[in-house]
Amino acid sequence: MFANKKVLIIGAARSGLAAAKLLRHLDAEVVVNEYKDKNSFNEYQELIDLGVSVVCGEHPKELFEEDFDFVVKNPGIKYTLWFIERLQERNIPIYSEIELAFQVAKKQHYIAITGTNGKTTTTSLVYEIIKSKYPKITHTAGNIGRPLCEVVLEENLLDNENHYIILELSNFQLLNIQTFKPAISTIINLSPDHLDYMRSLEEYYYSKTNIYMNQDEHDLFLLNIDNVEIINYTNKRKPKAQIIRFSLEDENADFYLQNDCVYHNNQCLLDTKQINIVGMHNIQNCIIALIIALKLGVNLEMIQEVMYHFVGVEHRIEFVRELDGVRYYNDSKATNVDATMIALKAFDSSIILLVGGFEKRLDVSSLLPYMDKVKLVIGYGDCGQRLVDDLKVRSKVVTTLKEAVTYAKNNAVVNDIVLLSPTTSSYDQFDNYEQRGSCFKELVNSL
Repeated sequence: MFANKKVLIIGAARSGLAAAKLLRHLDAEVVVNEYKDKNSFNEYQELIDLGVSVVCGEHPKELFEEDFDFVVKNPGIKYTLWFIERLQERNIPIYSEIELAFQVAKKQHYIAITGTNGKTTTTSLVYEIIKSKYPKITHTAGNIGRPLCEVVLEENLLDNENHYIILELSNFQLLNIQTFKPAISTIINLSPDHLDYMRSLEEYYYSKTNIYMNQDEHDLFLLNIDNVEIINYTNKRKPKAQIIRFSLEDENADFYLQNDCVYHNNQCLLDTKQINIVGMHNIQNCIIALIIALKLGVNLEMIQEVMYHFVGVEHRIEFVRELDGVRYYNDSKATNVDATMIALKAFDSSIILLVGGFEKRLDVSSLLPYMDKVKLVIGYGDCGQRLVDDLKVRSKVVTTLKEAVTYAKNNAVVNDIVLLSPTTSSYDQFDNYEQRGSCFKELVNSL
């Protein structure tokens, strides 16, 4: 099927390398274009040894005039760049590595999770529950860190069938979907994000709906009826899958919250007081995981056992330590305003809030109603000054995260919460939110 096909991979990183390995395994002719120069491109020799042609240091115009059967694009590369638009003009198919892996693998059980916030927590929780029943054939992939192409190759899904693949999908990955068809999908929530990448907020929301566009009546779509934008966009682009409605507010939903219990068919399935991860948003994540697990045949007792012992994921409202009666939380994964709002909702008061990073032009006015919980905002990085100006509460602006942590420690008193919840990306001072969160934890643990 792919033997002797000529394929261009734009952007190496982990997903590009995984796609190249998979395509070479399938005897495709592969060209990788990486913007890094040869000396700083760590994977260069590995690709050469695989028999891959590598063009690095630039995106030469002549490369994008060559004939390719299809292109695999790294999700971080903007779809509005000239060379992507040139490929589109020439009608050369552009896939994500998710799409490539789906096309070459045997039939599997794909569970696809997207949303502006909560993807990693929900994906991790679903994985832990499903793994408890199917330990040898359950895998996570996608935006959570492991490329699907890597899973397909390492688990031999070219020959093996019926594994359970729990996928966290960003809108970047969903932009280049053609045939990908999950058995179960959901959009956890929708709120403004990635306005530095997308042409418009509407395009961002529409890209999320790609998660269910190939589903049919044999598949399931979990619909959050509490989110106005999800209702709006699923009405514009109606799912063909069977719909299961869930809610934290509406008792007419198929699964709903009432009096600290999650109900379905008038039966209490989850006691939310036994859930360890904080905030109502995490109750919502648990409802999604509950529905998926039940539909995949996991018994309720097993679901409860895993869920009641789940302590969350790194960098998402993660407790770091308590020092002198002050609790420190790492919420570095809050790369948009709605994520920070969710974090603020999780606490009662006395918050020292650390914000800042790469300027994404996001409006923070939706945080203003929660500023009565915040005693001090510390801004740092490229947009630190702009954020503290817009938040209009007692504030301090510093340059680095280290200075922010030091200032927070010096101004905190017993029962305060020091919360890193930046509202934006990390790319001004860090490679990614994981590096930023790890730095924060190191700084806090060194106090």
